[in-house]
Amino acid sequence: MKYSKITYFLSGVLLLAAIAVSCVSTRPVYDPKDLSYLYNPLKTRINPRYSVFNESDNRSLLGVKFFTGDLFFSEANPAGVPMARMYIYARLYNTTFGRVITDTAYYDIDIVKDPNKEEYLYKIPLKVQKGMEYVCEVKIYDKLRDFMIQAFVPFNTTSDFNRYNFYVRGHLLKNELLKPVVRKDEYFNIFYGRGRPDSVFVSVYPLSEDIPYPPSMVLPERSVPVKPDTVIAIPYSDTLPLMLPEKGIYFFTVSREIREGITLFNFGDDFPTMTTPEEMIKPLAYLLPEDELQKIASSEKPKVALDDFWLGCCNGNVEKARELIRIFYTRAVFANYYFTSWKEGWRTDRGMIYIIYGPPDKLYKSSDVETWGYRKPVVSSGWGARVSVKEEYLFFTFKKKDNPFTDNDYSLSRSETVVSYWDKAVQSWRKGIVFRLDNPEEI
Repeated sequence: MKYSKITYFLSGVLLLAAIAVSCVSTRPVYDPKDLSYLYNPLKTRINPRYSVFNESDNRSLLGVKFFTGDLFFSEANPAGVPMARMYIYARLYNTTFGRVITDTAYYDIDIVKDPNKEEYLYKIPLKVQKGMEYVCEVKIYDKLRDFMIQAFVPFNTTSDFNRYNFYVRGHLLKNELLKPVVRKDEYFNIFYGRGRPDSVFVSVYPLSEDIPYPPSMVLPERSVPVKPDTVIAIPYSDTLPLMLPEKGIYFFTVSREIREGITLFNFGDDFPTMTTPEEMIKPLAYLLPEDELQKIASSEKPKVALDDFWLGCCNGNVEKARELIRIFYTRAVFANYYFTSWKEGWRTDRGMIYIIYGPPDKLYKSSDVETWGYRKPVVSSGWGARVSVKEEYLFFTFKKKDNPFTDNDYSLSRSETVVSYWDKAVQSWRKGIVFRLDNPEEI
């Protein structure tokens, strides 16, 4: 995915690590709690989407959607047809009063390739109780390629009106949409599972144009919008074609008095990619002071101004500038994929860290906290023939926030981030070098 030099660099690091291990006396080889592959496209071969729908007071459905392009199909089976073989293990935790296992599910799935399908959705029933908070741990094992991925899906049964009582499907294909982002002219239906209300109320909020403060700055957090620009009432029908005509946050509820419901977002037709100069200039806010950013953004020829900036970072070296651009904006796109909440992923705290520092080398995750670790230069010491290597990490902690629009909103705990090397990281990018703590002088 346009990570050629990064791949080369990581290969070199792995080679050096293999050599070093031969003379190391104490060094952890494998960390079973490390989930860094979740946000690293070089480590993750499949990227399923997940959803939860509260079908009744005692049953919820976990949706797991696979995409054709992610799956490996083989004809080496008794039927002789292209088939992917997956194993899904789901463990449900009740987190209301701690972390108690309340249900488990095991599924062997043989996915026969259908040339007319681009996605395959499976629903897993889970036993629940009303009024509870849950996290479902999902492990998916690819039998043919012999690897496993893990995910944590939070949801609750505390209300009959929150997002887990709705689902959205495409109007034409009738396929369930597990992502909350739709584009203009993409028609969909909304299904509410707790009866048939007379009307659905749509509150429209403006998109946020804010970006997070640098990690070393401890300032009041920017809050979500509380007052909609407009509220529209429409008759409820699960077959009524709906469409979001403009950019914005669209909050669907079954009552004007209830601030619970399902949210859909229109971030523009370019999202999650960045192909226009106007969109590509915006993330430069992490590298430039406001006056320089405005100068580029207001240029009569924004593409020329954008190219000049990156060429300037690389002393006019075109190939190096192309590689720098490739890495920077690929990270921005994946930030949109992983971290989009009530604003584009690149505008979030996690998106900021992801773009500037890259995918974390370590990732520890609980129901409401993520801790990212970035490897510092290795410190080695020895006595005689014995050599000890110590790995140290720069850690960032993100805590989940209550948000009426999304369950994917995390904020950086800036009070815990005493040292961030932020200025050093920005200077590295401005000099045409992809910043890494353990190799700050080279791409």
